[in-house]
Amino acid sequence: MDLPPPENVAPLTEPPFILSRPGHQAIPLVFASPHSGRSYPADLLRSTRLDPLTLRRSEDSFVDQIFAAAPDFGAPLLAATFPRVYCDANREPWELDPGMFDEPLPEWVNTASPRVGAGLGTIARVTGTGENVYDRRLRFTEAMDRVQNLWEPYHGALASLIEETRHRFGFCLLIDCHSMPSSVPAAGRTDMILGDAHGTACSPRATRAVEDGLLSLGYRVRRNDPYAGGYVTRHYGRPRQHVHALQIEISRGLYMDERRITPLPAMETLRQRMTTLLQRLSETDWSFLGR
Repeated sequence: MDLPPPENVAPLTEPPFILSRPGHQAIPLVFASPHSGRSYPADLLRSTRLDPLTLRRSEDSFVDQIFAAAPDFGAPLLAATFPRVYCDANREPWELDPGMFDEPLPEWVNTASPRVGAGLGTIARVTGTGENVYDRRLRFTEAMDRVQNLWEPYHGALASLIEETRHRFGFCLLIDCHSMPSSVPAAGRTDMILGDAHGTACSPRATRAVEDGLLSLGYRVRRNDPYAGGYVTRHYGRPRQHVHALQIEISRGLYMDERRITPLPAMETLRQRMTTLLQRLSETDWSFLGR
């Protein structure tokens, strides 16, 4: 795919991700948070009628903070800084809605995925609560800029972490960290959902190990319904190649005021419990992942 360089698009000033590494990677786990970014570019704010608070309702707010202790237990943590509503790192790079653009899109763009149909492609047409994001049509060069300067660096870093881990240990478990609105019907009956693409992206034994850790902390847990894992889980989860990927969704009602996008005092309890989970995962013998 030979792409021309973006034209007339101002470069972003924020780095696309923050990578927190341990002094020494001691366990074969990689943690990632693709949706907790909260650096909103000026061109997005100029192109929308929505207020910043409404835009932020698409975020997996504070998830990077909840798992911030991962490096203390020997695992790297990769967190996107750009917001999901601007460029979604849990999508294919070119899932685009043709109705959003002022020109025909190239034939190789995926315009027909269910995610595009829902308005939640790589460049979102609507927020997580259904409001239209833009008050104008976009240029394709704007989408190119976001993919090339945000999506690609994030996934380049993630792929490198996975390969480094597999080279060091012979196998890797990626835990992709997300949050879900408490308004989702399933979220009213559970606290966390583990997605392993119905057993195809991760060893069932690994999924069970994380599930058991969460259950022991008192959380209600279910698997794959309604979140079985997105692009990251399905793309990187290759158990036959000794790379496993597991998505975790945490109900936002556990830790934040979803209307104001502010943490509740209970967030500290959640963070401490996730730190306990991290400790238990660091003490697990993961050698079965390489068999």
